[in-house]
Amino acid sequence: MSTTPTPSITPAGLHRLVQEGRAPRLLDVRTPGEFRTAHIPGSYNVPLDTLREHRAELLAHLDEDVVLVCRSGTRAAQAEQALTEAGLPNLRVLEGGIVAWDSAGAPVNRGPERWDMERQVRLVAGSLVLATGLAGVFVPGAHLIGTAVGAGLTYAAVSNTCAMGVLLSKLPYNRGPRSDIRTVIAELRSTS
Repeated sequence: MSTTPTPSITPAGLHRLVQEGRAPRLLDVRTPGEFRTAHIPGSYNVPLDTLREHRAELLAHLDEDVVLVCRSGTRAAQAEQALTEAGLPNLRVLEGGIVAWDSAGAPVNRGPERWDMERQVRLVAGSLVLATGLAGVFVPGAHLIGTAVGAGLTYAAVSNTCAMGVLLSKLPYNRGPRSDIRTVIAELRSTS
């Protein structure tokens, strides 16, 4: 786990660059479903798992001025680490993600409303803990499932990863239309 702070840009700073016509490449690393719900105009959807898998292919089509976007900054910081390890310097993460961008009143393209990944994780984890806690009254040992979920959430916080989020991102609700790496690269090429 890196202790180096992730380079960032504020929503106001990014908005100013966009208004001045100096917008960096914006890579949104959320799921396609989250991206369809709300995204910054002109951003490209490259889900974190796709970015990790195809980072070498992406490098040839990204210049040094790239800002990574997610819901709040966590997945974007993971994407920054993956691209930095692959050799792309000078990446930045949008501070506070799309939530901060939207709160700042900056423009957002909106689609059908969906629950974001963080809310889905809270629902599933909370439901598992509640259900196994109640079941533990009648079924000895059932509460241990809730304990395992709590341990997983603790590990997710310490490691800054989320296995439950990764699993939930695979559900059809979150996938939406698949982000095809060839399509993303073609779009990046056409705007170079």
